[in-house]
Amino acid sequence: MPVHVIFVCMGNICRSPMAEAVFHRMVQDAGLDAHITVDSCGTGGWHAGEQPHPGTRAVLEQHAVPYHHQARQIVRDDLLRADYLVAMDSDNLSEIRRMGATSAEVALLMSYAPGADAHEVPDPYYSNRFDEVYDLVLAGCTGLLAHIRQEENL
Repeated sequence: MPVHVIFVCMGNICRSPMAEAVFHRMVQDAGLDAHITVDSCGTGGWHAGEQPHPGTRAVLEQHAVPYHHQARQIVRDDLLRADYLVAMDSDNLSEIRRMGATSAEVALLMSYAPGADAHEVPDPYYSNRFDEVYDLVLAGCTGLLAHIRQEENL
């Protein structure tokens, strides 16, 4: 059964769909499609059904990272089926933990990026700092993939 990774942010239109797309591309490039599945969701449901934020779409297109996404809110089933629940910031990490028990590894994305200056991926919704967020997501996803490969013997 494949390892299932779910990225979580607040509204599921900026950071987590960016991480989902970047990580999915890394998984494909590593030839691990059959071993790792990727998804994302938000702790809030305000944007359910929407496409990623225009800033997220622009930065993914700039880096030639394909994406197909409709925002959704996290549900209890996500806690049951995920192997890794990866939050963008401490508020979302707390929301995941508040939802109840899970056997998934629950952590901040930046905890997988050794040597990174940032501990969290800031929300670019109001700041429009999508390029900065992309760089952080790339660093975190690179470390996460290395971690999963080691932990899961891939």
